[in-house]
Amino acid sequence: MSYFKKVRVRIAPSPTGDPHVGTAYVALFNYVFAKKHGGDFLLRIEDTDQVRAKSSSEAMIMKSLRWLGIEWDEGPDKASSCGPYRQSERTAIYREHTDLLLKSKSAYHCFCTSERLDGVRAKQREAGVTTAYDRHCRDLTSGEVSANLDKNIPHVVRLKMPTSGVTSFVDEIRGVVEIENSRMDDQVLLKSDGYPTYHLANVVDDHLMKISHVIRAEEWINSTPKHVALYEAFGWERPKFAHLPLLRNADKSKISKRKNPVALTYYQRAGILPEALLNFLGNMGWNFGNDVEFFTVEEMMAKFEFKDIHLGGPVFDTVKLTWMNSHYMHKMSESKFVDYVRNEIFSTEYLKALKPFVLERMTRFEQFVGNNMFFFNGALDYSEVEIIPKGKTEADIMGMLTGLVEKLDDLYEWEHERIKAVVEAYKDELGWKPKDIFMTLRMVATGRKDSPPLFESMELIGREMTRFRFRDCAQKLAAGTGFKKTVV
Repeated sequence: MSYFKKVRVRIAPSPTGDPHVGTAYVALFNYVFAKKHGGDFLLRIEDTDQVRAKSSSEAMIMKSLRWLGIEWDEGPDKASSCGPYRQSERTAIYREHTDLLLKSKSAYHCFCTSERLDGVRAKQREAGVTTAYDRHCRDLTSGEVSANLDKNIPHVVRLKMPTSGVTSFVDEIRGVVEIENSRMDDQVLLKSDGYPTYHLANVVDDHLMKISHVIRAEEWINSTPKHVALYEAFGWERPKFAHLPLLRNADKSKISKRKNPVALTYYQRAGILPEALLNFLGNMGWNFGNDVEFFTVEEMMAKFEFKDIHLGGPVFDTVKLTWMNSHYMHKMSESKFVDYVRNEIFSTEYLKALKPFVLERMTRFEQFVGNNMFFFNGALDYSEVEIIPKGKTEADIMGMLTGLVEKLDDLYEWEHERIKAVVEAYKDELGWKPKDIFMTLRMVATGRKDSPPLFESMELIGREMTRFRFRDCAQKLAAGTGFKKTVV
């Protein structure tokens, strides 16, 4: 008799950055599959990386999924008997299960220092072999382990993987997958700080939350044998696995923020309608049939089958997304169109925030739009501004913008004083003069030399669009198009 009584699926994003389009992509397919089969869709927050995890990121993930209309049945804000749904609140559960693995000899204590591990990897690289843990502590006697524990020597717990043969599993999309065990490391399960790694927490949570189908990105295929080994060590029934093809850039590389905006918050700010983005993501790797490209989530539910997913590496084509969005825009009723413009573009809250800055540069209201378009635009035209200061090169500006936006990626409290502090520190790090970096950033952020104060403008333009403009300008510089080449 199966352990699984109904279809239950989940997504488990890490709250360590902006809500990613990849999260929405995987969430959509999980949501559609669950609802097609009358099942449950869960949201679990994998926040065991306590250094990088942020509550603000978790809040943005939940807000963005709800903006898309993807609602979960159980999650951090919807408690049930399977909770809690934040992994940081489940550490006692992971330790209990780690003890079970240690008792069954399926796992072992590893006392190797980081220095020793670095040395092992260095020798392996010199020898031209794959770097992996050498299983130095795998066969320690119980006496040696007890002595080390009594001395409070820092340690981790590792999974005892088979060293020969193959591990196989059925992928609902790809069929039978076999991976040689010799390629598998003895993965860390419990870190020295007492927190679990992804592998342990993932399997324990999926089992205890009765997840029947694990639908996730293909990058986890090579980790699945470790998860299979864990299910077998615990004596648990495996869920069914389905690994979705990764979203790709046009050059077939894995989608990344350096080549495409990947934050859901950016697409919301840019005026992409949620139904257009969902339709677009539904076309990523899945075929509705009969050359149909436009469909609703409900229509996708009715037609969805794993067999219709193709593995050719779907390209996240922002040109096509814009085209699809235009289709949905033209379908809007007059009232919905007006409501969207008022609520999303010219919202009362946003206009109130703009008032003290824009009035200084206006004498008549007819000037409002012309003077302040950069507060509402997306990408800007730099052909009429000289963004390269005297003594600097195109490469200097590209490097400065790329480095700065990486730092701003980690700034979630988007307030002008905090932005200023990041820029000031970066200026000192580069050794640039204030006028060079500040004037350049003003022109890149606003497309003009005269604007309200720089950091207040960046705050009002918003985190998503400011970072997009910096990256967009750097890309235009790299391409050598779209800007003045003379220097001031």
